[in-house]
Amino acid sequence: MKENHRLPSAFFQREVTEVAPEMLGKILVRKFDDGSVQKYTITEVEAYRGRDDKACHANKGMTPRTEVMFREGGLVYVYLIYGMYWMLNIVTGKLNDASAVLIRGIEEIHGPGRVGKALQLDKSFYGTDLSRSDRIWIEDTDTKVTYKAVPRVGIDYAGEPWISIPWRFILEK
Repeated sequence: MKENHRLPSAFFQREVTEVAPEMLGKILVRKFDDGSVQKYTITEVEAYRGRDDKACHANKGMTPRTEVMFREGGLVYVYLIYGMYWMLNIVTGKLNDASAVLIRGIEEIHGPGRVGKALQLDKSFYGTDLSRSDRIWIEDTDTKVTYKAVPRVGIDYAGEPWISIPWRFILEK
């Protein structure tokens, strides 16, 4: 088995529905303030595809909250929900694609709010470049994975066809 290595920005600078399932099985690495390092296998993600996707935050155009989504892929997009959970997203695509992958699950941690809490995320992660960060990054593996594609959750506001599109990807054991 080859040694794990950090994914380059180019990995993320592709179409979101290609990147999202390929993130499954990769290793999310978090170096905490106390110097400890934790590594987690990515087990569940959702793709959000730019301005045309009614479920995507970028659908209504660029705002201070979504500005990072309009940059090139490989950056962190975090946002706060319910005033307490930081959601971890990875920007994908080329400049102005405005797409991102939501990390919904990592090894032993299910749900995007729980992921953010376990990783001790906050607003300071907004815009972090995964190719250069010393506190969060994603490593490649040579593990071949299988997954299932199912509809995204919690996006009823988007209506059809967005509710039914299978852009949620779950690692199969």
